[in-house]
Amino acid sequence: MNTDKLSDRLAAVAKYVPKDARLADIGSDHAYLPCFLAKNSGITFAIAGEVAHGPYQSAKSNVAAEGLAEIISVRMGDGLEVIEPEEVDCITIAGMGGALIKSILENGKDKLNSVKRLVLQPNISAISIREWFIDNNWELVAEEIIEEDGKIYEVLIGEKGNPHRPYGAALDKGLLMGPFLVQKHDEIFTKKWSAEKKNWQRIYEALEDATETAETIEKQQELINKIRLVEEVLKNEES
Repeated sequence: MNTDKLSDRLAAVAKYVPKDARLADIGSDHAYLPCFLAKNSGITFAIAGEVAHGPYQSAKSNVAAEGLAEIISVRMGDGLEVIEPEEVDCITIAGMGGALIKSILENGKDKLNSVKRLVLQPNISAISIREWFIDNNWELVAEEIIEEDGKIYEVLIGEKGNPHRPYGAALDKGLLMGPFLVQKHDEIFTKKWSAEKKNWQRIYEALEDATETAETIEKQQELINKIRLVEEVLKNEES
């Protein structure tokens, strides 16, 4: 992967960054995404934020080598602390767990006033982000699910709006599996949720053999609910 050709996962993220965005890419790693967008999509300003020293240095060298130091500011810091208030209108965060992305957004809420769009790619637990959107009046406006090198990724796009709009009456199902993804229901979606369901059934069976406590009973109930939601969606497909 380089700044001319992104991985499928980052290409899916790049697609949702508006052409004239002022971007902050958090956890930018080698700054591949902002470099690609500056060269190919005409963004006029980007911040590449990185918390670790190694990737920060790597991002700096890449930006310099591409001659993009005028457009891309590489900054070291935790989460959204690399952004000044009102500085950007689009934020991308890719390649982290959903719970970590949620905490980055939560801790940096004061930086989101000028932000019109969030493009988020959690490796796991997309539900954490969907829940955060609902609690903070961000509307999920699009989703994508892709597979690359045997791993399945979801991309979630949020804008300020009515957070309940995409879910209709099926909130639990939508939060877990994604309201747009449930509608589209493609092969990768089916593969992901069939595997998740198998995994939950395995955990459920292991808990059957465990000592019964209030905690194990609660955990089993939670697993039953999740399995039921997934079965409802996958069954629609088979019928």
